Amino acid sequence: MKRVSRCAALVCLSSATFVSSLHADTPESKVLFSDDFERTESKPELEEVGNGWGTNSKSRAKGNKQVDLVDGAIFIVKHAEADHGVSVTQDVEFRDATISLRFKIGPKDDLGINIADMNEKSVHAGHICMAKVRLNRVEMTDLKTGRMDLGIRTRRLANETTEADKKAIKADTKTVPVKLDADAWHQLSVAVAGDTMTVSIDGANVGHFSSPGIGHPTKRRLRLAVNREALVDDVKITTP
Repeated sequence: MKRVSRCAALVCLSSATFVSSLHADTPESKVLFSDDFERTESKPELEEVGNGWGTNSKSRAKGNKQVDLVDGAIFIVKHAEADHGVSVTQDVEFRDATISLRFKIGPKDDLGINIADMNEKSVHAGHICMAKVRLNRVEMTDLKTGRMDLGIRTRRLANETTEADKKAIKADTKTVPVKLDADAWHQLSVAVAGDTMTVSIDGANVGHFSSPGIGHPTKRRLRLAVNREALVDDVKITTP
């Protein structure tokens, strides 16, 4: 019995060592930021997102509240007096990362995962790239080399868009059809690796898009961009 027990112990030890070596060879992702929004404002009428989040409500919505902490999530609603979509910002620096969150939108809504570098002066407002989700499609966009390039944007606003500009704008986005349930929670993952963006929803791969601007070396800001309304929860940013 002692011989059997000793052999069994050796097998268990060898198995444990083998499993440990496998885990040792598998790099663990580093969490750069996470938020489950399990908190409330000091006063219901105040916009106090907390945990380092900022918004454009003061500059673009005349100070009206557009982001509300509700049941452990954030409810983002563009105010009637706003002259721009809602932008909920978190400053976090990375090159390659995966942004994951849960979201809920309605039939007319959209949610943008906008990645920016406010130190990059060749583009408008630091825009680098974005994944935008609607119930029927997902858009992956290189904003840096396309529509948010300062030269292209300036000519576009002046109605002086060139053929080269039109070509760049057309090439800056990839659109993939999806079919999502309205007003239901979905899990979103947006991964940036080099010059490639990959989007997954509810564990299923939606698609990927490669473009030079996505490979911008330093991303410094996450924006949750909402043109109408959206619910967002469990935001996490991880890097390899």
